[in-house]
Amino acid sequence: MNTLITLVQFFAALGLLVTLHELGHFLAARAFGIKVEKFYLFFDAFGVKLFKFKRGDTEYGIGWLPLGGYVKIAGMVDESLDKDQLKAEPEPWEFRSKPAWQRLIVMVGGVVVNVILGIVIISGLIFSQGESYVPTSAINERGGIYVSPEAQKWGLKTGDQITALNGEKVDNLMGSFMNPEFLTNSRKVITLTRANETITLTLPDNIENSFSMSSELPLIAPRYQFNVKQVVGGSPAAKAGVLDGDAFVSVDSQAFGSFFEFKELLTKKAGQTAVFALKSADGTSRNTYITISETGTLGFQPNIMGFEGAEKKISYSAGTSLVMGTQKSYDLIAANARGLGKVVSGKVDAKNSLAGPIGIAQMYGPTWDWINFWTLTATISLALALMNILPIPALDGGHVMFLLYEIITRRPVNERVLYIGQIIGMAVLLSLFVFIFWVDISRALGF
Repeated sequence: MNTLITLVQFFAALGLLVTLHELGHFLAARAFGIKVEKFYLFFDAFGVKLFKFKRGDTEYGIGWLPLGGYVKIAGMVDESLDKDQLKAEPEPWEFRSKPAWQRLIVMVGGVVVNVILGIVIISGLIFSQGESYVPTSAINERGGIYVSPEAQKWGLKTGDQITALNGEKVDNLMGSFMNPEFLTNSRKVITLTRANETITLTLPDNIENSFSMSSELPLIAPRYQFNVKQVVGGSPAAKAGVLDGDAFVSVDSQAFGSFFEFKELLTKKAGQTAVFALKSADGTSRNTYITISETGTLGFQPNIMGFEGAEKKISYSAGTSLVMGTQKSYDLIAANARGLGKVVSGKVDAKNSLAGPIGIAQMYGPTWDWINFWTLTATISLALALMNILPIPALDGGHVMFLLYEIITRRPVNERVLYIGQIIGMAVLLSLFVFIFWVDISRALGF
């Protein structure tokens, strides 16, 4: 039953994302009077179709291969590699007979819809769920703040209890600290308590230089506790026998006070084998050796806790939710772009960073959680937008690249170049699909 719920969530999300992406291309094409011959959810490889019907000039259907979907636009070199349609003179309802700017809009239609979908879902979640925060009093009562190595340069220390910013007491410490009104203020004074002593610190003017988008450690944060929510198959944690529900106690006999202190220890010991003390869900203690990955991870999803019952909730208007949803969507796309850049540059092992259908399905989990479902679906939608706009032939971005060349030079790209580029792009994508499937399977089997 659990496997069925996981699969239903995965295919529901995939069907929604693919259908809306292709609908973006479809509506843009029809708006410019371009004939769309096929609209398919999933690929009907080798002509095998699970379902089909025809309405007007378009055949609608569902294929058997759940690796995406497609719309077949008349007069366009696409995945079908149909060259015969290009031999005759262009018809007025064909893609190739339209101005380059119209063709460009058709090609970005799917990506635009994916971005809009991500923004709408995230904004909707913010509007319906609000935003929770840990009040300053609770942070101070439960160990004070975690301070990253970068923020320690300002004079802060983990365990500090902040009481005021620029002389004013704040209820939402993290929200107030990260507020541009404070960060951009020429006066940034923090009042805190350390070992029963009241201390006043003046932060440097250029603390914005301390914000690193590549760092997974926050500058400051509440000292969250954690245990293992879910172990990733094939990860160092899985190979060492770490189980869901386990709690880490120490690393090489070194204790830590919060989740981010634990992550900081892992970063320092990246690539090394360390002795981890764990306590299982039934209270049993044990030690185990685990080889930490080169990126300072063990391969598990944490269950963050420690402030249950203390959190406060903020409700937002529809307009504010939309602004916040747009900003968070941008941040997610930027984070994905940085991560992809690290994979391409070799700074991060692709095997530890990519997830295919199996990995994504596992993220949805065996229980139906609507918040998790929509959050993950929005994240994937934004990731698909980024992947599809990459300048690789056979992807939307490849077509956009050729169209931009045509707009700039006022010369269309040779049809043979388009055809060869499509073949090369499809070969690249096929190789990528095979690699991702291998990553998924090897993780599942523990390789």
